Amino acid sequence: MRETEIATYFFEDDGVMPNNRLLPVLVYLGVMQDDTGRIEQLFNQNNWRNSWTNGVFDYHHYHSNTHEVLGVTKGSATLQLGGEQGAAVHVQAGDIVVLPAGTVHKRLTSSADFQVVGAYPDGMHYNLRKGKPDDRLAALDEIPLVPLPGTDPVHGHNGPLMKYWRIQAT
Repeated sequence: MRETEIATYFFEDDGVMPNNRLLPVLVYLGVMQDDTGRIEQLFNQNNWRNSWTNGVFDYHHYHSNTHEVLGVTKGSATLQLGGEQGAAVHVQAGDIVVLPAGTVHKRLTSSADFQVVGAYPDGMHYNLRKGKPDDRLAALDEIPLVPLPGTDPVHGHNGPLMKYWRIQAT
């Protein structure tokens, strides 16, 4: 595991997509570059479970009932985070993206071999919201109720997530 270089992104509610104005998206750049085959095991070990392996949808979506971590195991992609007015973020094998509940994301482009492992704190089961008016109304009630995770998905109890999200949430 490499030393963690972290990029942070804050996104506001744009009137259609809620995002999460209190907690930043964290992108751990290259932290697992030398050991991408162990990403899912590491997430599960740090109590980010209910994991899956696939890609990222090519349409805007979010989860209002849980936070999500994405670990890039193969290839590279450009993800649109925060909705149409958000940021296009390039990720590659070994990068980890931690999305607070409500954060909109979609895949803009990717290499043919792009693959991620996703997981959720405490093995939460996620919902899928796509920006319909009814979605937003329900999400605005749900997002503040999502508890902060007890561990960082990569570094456990003393990881950077614990610092970034605790400070921001107060």
